[in-house]
Amino acid sequence: MEFREKKRFKTRSAAGTLAMGERVAEMLLPVPKMFVLRGDLGAGKTTLVKGIAAALGAASEEDVTSPTFTLVHEYTGKKVRLFHLDLYRLETERELLTLGLEEMSEEPDALVLVEWGEKFPSVVERADGEIVIEHAGGDERMFYVRVKA
Repeated sequence: MEFREKKRFKTRSAAGTLAMGERVAEMLLPVPKMFVLRGDLGAGKTTLVKGIAAALGAASEEDVTSPTFTLVHEYTGKKVRLFHLDLYRLETERELLTLGLEEMSEEPDALVLVEWGEKFPSVVERADGEIVIEHAGGDERMFYVRVKA
């Protein structure tokens, strides 16, 4: 995969990850866009989404929760509709089709952030980039934001 833009960030706490959401949000605009969020369980994917949602005025940090069981959460701001998906529990492309991911990503004001999207080649192909989160010891995290060419 070729990337036109790559940035690396390091945070030392959940509060740092929330604050970094503002810097990352700027890289995800203009919409419509779809990004895959990669990282182990507990890496901070949902915490990052909280920061991005708050930065874009789509939801407060407190209102953003993990869509592990509902699969999709939608937050609407003045300029952006943020769709937050968690595909961890899905097994097949057929299950993925029932979510309407294609329709979401075609909305003109959509920013689609997909946790565990790397499980599905079709999601990776459609994505405009990825954000990889790695544990760096203790509460520290490394974030790699990559935007496709």
